[in-house]
Amino acid sequence: MITTRVQPEAFDSGIETAALGAGRHDIGAVVSFTGHVRADAGLVSLSLEHYPGMTERQLAAIAAEAEARWPLLGGTVIHRHGRLLPGDAIVLVAIASAHRGAAFAAAEFLMDWLKTRAPFWKREERADGSTAWVAPRTSDDTAAARWEQT
Repeated sequence: MITTRVQPEAFDSGIETAALGAGRHDIGAVVSFTGHVRADAGLVSLSLEHYPGMTERQLAAIAAEAEARWPLLGGTVIHRHGRLLPGDAIVLVAIASAHRGAAFAAAEFLMDWLKTRAPFWKREERADGSTAWVAPRTSDDTAAARWEQT
């Protein structure tokens, strides 16, 4: 089962990933991805907002979709909200499977769908004092589209 969490607190990717395989001998692969706030020129912070309840349900639905598509043995998805600074971790996707192919594919699918289907809104704060909402990127939509089922 993939567990999902939405939280303001920092997380330790190493601890979270190690917990997936603790005491297990059926896992042949653990694939993880940790996304961080990029230190773009002039960026002071990135604030992520969400609707509690709705966001957790959507992350659980995305995780369930991954579980339906691949033979997974477990996973963890953590997405932060609140004010984050450059270098802070925003998201963790860690997936366990008997074989690497399923783990890699599921992790990539989860990140693509988190970027496009998870209800988070991002606002940048700049060094000049300005703020702006981050617009969706076409490249994220293109990446997610490859997972669409007919």
